[in-house]
Amino acid sequence: MPDMLVKLYELPEKHELIRELEEKEIQVRRGIGPEKHIVVEWVRKNFNPHWASECDIAFSRQPVSCFIAHRGQEILGFACYDATYRNYFGPTGVTPDCRGQGIGKALLLASLHGMAEQGYAYGIIGGAGPVEFYQKTLGAMVIEGADKGIYKGMLR
Repeated sequence: MPDMLVKLYELPEKHELIRELEEKEIQVRRGIGPEKHIVVEWVRKNFNPHWASECDIAFSRQPVSCFIAHRGQEILGFACYDATYRNYFGPTGVTPDCRGQGIGKALLLASLHGMAEQGYAYGIIGGAGPVEFYQKTLGAMVIEGADKGIYKGMLR
């Protein structure tokens, strides 16, 4: 999976999508410290321990660089940035039964706007899975030669 480059100074607007989700009682927001253990364990259970480790790091940043989507006490998805490397978006995931509702897109936009607010002009999507989605949604460009990315040689 290739890394991709995104212009953070030309991001789509996020507020309308987040408002639409709020009408469905879905909140998209930055996580807070006391939730760290809950979110990290949820990521471990629903995705994998590598992503849980990255999520743990994102909760250690100030401001927290993990956004969550939830309905009441039920976590529906998450997205991190500045987890493995500075200026990198990911990991991100939404539960299978909640996909296709705009939750992943809202988490993506909230995270990338958060990166822009911290002064980044460009962002890197690390190991981008759905390349076409990122191209269509953000105008993201594949970084040639980065198909092995930062995870090459990682302990597994």
